[in-house]
Amino acid sequence: MNDHRQTLLQSVETYYTAKVDAHGPTARGVDWNSETSQHLRFQQLLRVLDHERGPFSINDMGCGYGAFAAYLHARGGAFQYQGFDLSPTMIHFARAQHGHLANCRFSHPPEALVPAHYTVASGIFNVKLTTETKQWHAYMLDTIDQLATLSTRGFAFNVLTSYSDPDRMRPDLYYADPCFLFDYCQRRYSRWVAVLQDYGLYEFTMVVRKEGLY
Repeated sequence: MNDHRQTLLQSVETYYTAKVDAHGPTARGVDWNSETSQHLRFQQLLRVLDHERGPFSINDMGCGYGAFAAYLHARGGAFQYQGFDLSPTMIHFARAQHGHLANCRFSHPPEALVPAHYTVASGIFNVKLTTETKQWHAYMLDTIDQLATLSTRGFAFNVLTSYSDPDRMRPDLYYADPCFLFDYCQRRYSRWVAVLQDYGLYEFTMVVRKEGLY
């Protein structure tokens, strides 16, 4: 791992660890305004499962304190879940709250992740802090490649939209162009790509399904 990427990841880990230390295992502890908006994001990410008819496995990249695992459990159905987070403190909270779920496990080292049917990532591309936009953009694309590699059926992620109101945009946040990412994902991964930007938040969700499955 190069020095720039290591510094970037350390900054992100420090930021989110401070959030969960301050607010505990709550939506605010992972830098969301409310549990309602957090669940709304989960609903969009789960669109990648629209054609799923049986048990599935899923990776959660940037799992925080395990809220998505709890959401899936409440939703019902048969699945295997694997959560990963940069912050050991987040993983501590995730295991403490959801470690009793036999079909869920949480890990800190990224090498512990193995391919699953699906991979999702919520909020991991938003907070760039002082990282230059060009560098963060490259980091995002590299991470999307990881999402694709870890997924045999499809993957989904969200990111703040460059169509946000200019007066509400912040220099420490990253805003992506949905048109660019739609084209990027279509050309690189699959023809089966959807951009969801109609759910009332200043972001969009990209859903990519592998070809030939439906």
